This record gives sequence, structure tokens and C-alpha cells, in this order.
Amino acid sequence: MNWRSTTVRFAALVFLLQIAAAGVLLLAVRMIVHGQVYAGAAATGEMVRQDVLAGQARGVAAIARAVGLHTVGDTGSRAVLLLTDAAGRPLAGNLDALPPNVMPDGQPVQIDLYRRRHATPEAMLVRIDRLSGGLRLLTGSVVEDEARTVRLLELAMLVALSLAVAFAALAAWLAARMIVLRLEDTVATLDAVRDGALSRRVPADASGDAFALLAASVNATLDRTGRLVEELTLATDMLAHDLKSPLTRLRSALERAAVAADTPAAQEAVERAQAEGQRLLTTVETALRISRAEAGIGRDAFAPVDVAVELEEIAEIYGPLVEEAGRAIRVVTPVRPTLNLHRELMAQALGNLIDNAVKYGAGTIMLAVEAIGDGVRVSVSDEGAGIAPEHRAAALRRFGRVDEARGGSGAGLGLSLVGAVARLHGGSVALQEAGGLRVVIDLPVGEEPTG
Repeated sequence: MNWRSTTVRFAALVFLLQIAAAGVLLLAVRMIVHGQVYAGAAATGEMVRQDVLAGQARGVAAIARAVGLHTVGDTGSRAVLLLTDAAGRPLAGNLDALPPNVMPDGQPVQIDLYRRRHATPEAMLVRIDRLSGGLRLLTGSVVEDEARTVRLLELAMLVALSLAVAFAALAAWLAARMIVLRLEDTVATLDAVRDGALSRRVPADASGDAFALLAASVNATLDRTGRLVEELTLATDMLAHDLKSPLTRLRSALERAAVAADTPAAQEAVERAQAEGQRLLTTVETALRISRAEAGIGRDAFAPVDVAVELEEIAEIYGPLVEEAGRAIRVVTPVRPTLNLHRELMAQALGNLIDNAVKYGAGTIMLAVEAIGDGVRVSVSDEGAGIAPEHRAAALRRFGRVDEARGGSGAGLGLSLVGAVARLHGGSVALQEAGGLRVVIDLPVGEEPTG
């Protein structure tokens, strides 16, 4: 659990506020009930005290008689009294001694004491007064029934507090879960749009709350982004078409010029121009494919593909090119997964990697597929110089060139196309060192086309 999460902190705040509210409420109830329960006993004790103290002007004997009357009369079953001399010896009452932990002339204190002829201690509410001549007078009332009521109340409050904690935790979880659920649709929509499903929108409602306003704002932003992407795609297609047509005508004209060239030098110049025209045409076509892949265009062409068979067919197609360079190509397929792929784009991406390995690598070129966790890894490796770690990020960028590492005259779009195709399939691409350059494409299993 991430305690820095806003959702977790909000849930914790809801929990603490509810517990605090329940605690304050229960404490207030306890104080009110406690006062009401003991009010009668306190009044009885005070009445007895005042009655006994009224006779102190007539001497010790009068006080002792009053104490005796209250302990054997109508209130004898609940009244608690004790009169002692200056030495603490009992003179009258139904207790054997003054409790040492009750201070004289203080407020009434609840304490458990033994009354005479009682085998068990009882809860009492008592106070001690100092009288003239060093006398001490304890007055009070038995509050055993009241104490039992308070104990039951406290037990009920403990149960109530436990339930309050449980309900507060449930309420906090529900509040946090509601936030997460309301945001999950937004997150899922943005993830889908990021992966190319530009038509996805956040489900909207008419509640008018903050989440509805957020959904409306996100949808408006996505609508604007979708229009911009459509305009960019249209402009790119038109630009590519406008460039391809004259480039194609230029290539045809150069082919005719090469046939009509009357000197070797003229023919060589025409062939060089023809090669440059072809390279420019290839660059335009590759850039167009990258733009379409990064825009998520092509997911509707996904179909189940046996990856191992695909690698074997690609190796067979590029085998003559590899052999012409004096090299060998090998396919390693310990697993034979079937994935939903855009077969043409994936084949072109792998073909670009093989072409790069032929141009810039050395030794045997190896195509492999392996299982990794809940995905599949496709790799193309060679035994050449590879690419230094500090140059790999640049190599994956569009028009990225790493001449000092690999040389050549490419446009810097080959690896960029591989990355765009991998992302179109919900995967990723990475460059590794494995006795040469190893390009790995990690693809999720079960990637479904969306959009």
C-alpha cells in the first residue's frame, strides 16, 4: 500500500474523522449518563451529611447518635457513615476504618469498601469532613447498582466503538473505492488512446460532480487531439502521395536515362541519381509507416500469427541476401506462440533489423523467440561491434544516427520503425549487448486490437 497515495490519505482521513466523531459522541454520552446515574446517590449522601453535621454544635454524642440513626434506619441499607476520633478510632458508623486514599474536605470519591457484616466490597460514593476536636466524619452512599449500570454502559460503549471502527473502515474503503472506480474509466480511456484507440472516450454522466466535469474536460481534449491527429494523418498522406508521385516519375525517367546514356561516366551518374531517388522514396514510405503506426492506424489488420513460422519465413526470404554477404542466418524457436499481430508491419520491422545486421554487423545473424513472464520476446542479434550504451537512445529516435558506432548512409528510420511497430502491438523495444548487437521486441500475450 502506497501511503503517499492521495486516495489512501483520503480514506485514512475519512476513517479518522469518523472515529473522532464517534469517540466524542460516546464520551459525551458517558459523561451525561454517568452524571445522571450517580446524581441520586450523591444527593442522598449529601442529605445524610447535612443532617449529621447539623448536630455537631451539640457535641460528639449528638453526632454519634445521628450517625447511628442513619445506619440503622430507613436508609441503612445504602447509607455509609463513620465517625472517628482524633486517633482514627471508630466512634459510630458501619465501616471499620477510614480509607487512607480519600482526602478530607474534598469532593465525593467512588471507592470499593467493606461495610460491617458484608462479606464483599461494595462500590461507594463517599467524602470525609474534618470536624472540631480532630474528629473525622465519612458520609456517603452505596452505589453498587449504579456502578453495575455504568459498567454495562461502558461495555456497550466499547462494543459501539468497535462497531464504529468497523463501519468507519468500511466507509473509508467505500469512499476510496468510489474514487478509484470513477477514475478507472478515465485511466483506461487514456491508456487506450495512448495505445492508438483514438476514438475511445470517458463514459459521461449527468451528475455534474467533479468526476463528471473531469470526464467532460478529458473528452473535449481527446476530441481536439483526435481532430489534430486526423488532420496530421491527412496532411502526411497527402504529402507522402505528393512526394511519391514525382519521385516515382523521377525514378522512371532515370531508368530511361540510364538506358540512353552513351558513356560509362554518364551511366554511372544516372545510376547514382537513381539510387538516391530510390533511397529518398524509401525514406518517405518508412516515415509514413512510422507515423501511421504511432497514431495506432493498422490495428484493424491484426490477425493471429504463429511467431515461429513467421521468423522461419523471414529467414528464408532474407537468406540469399545474408549468404551474398558471406554470412549465415539461424532461427531459434524453443517456443511457438501465436500472437495477434499486424503481419506486414512486423515482417518489415524484422526485415529492417536483418538488413541492419547485414550492413553493420558481423558473424551469424540469429532470429529467436522465447517466453518471458506473461509475454513473448522476439530478438534479432549479430556478432558485430554493436552500439555503445550511450548511443542506444539516439539510435531508437526517429532520424537518429550513430555514425561513429555503426557507420552507413541510412536515414535513421529503421530502428524507429521497429519501436513504432512494437508500441502499436502494446510492446517495447530495447538494444542489448550479447557479443554484438541484440535487438529485443517484447510483446504481450493476447494483445487485442482496439480502437
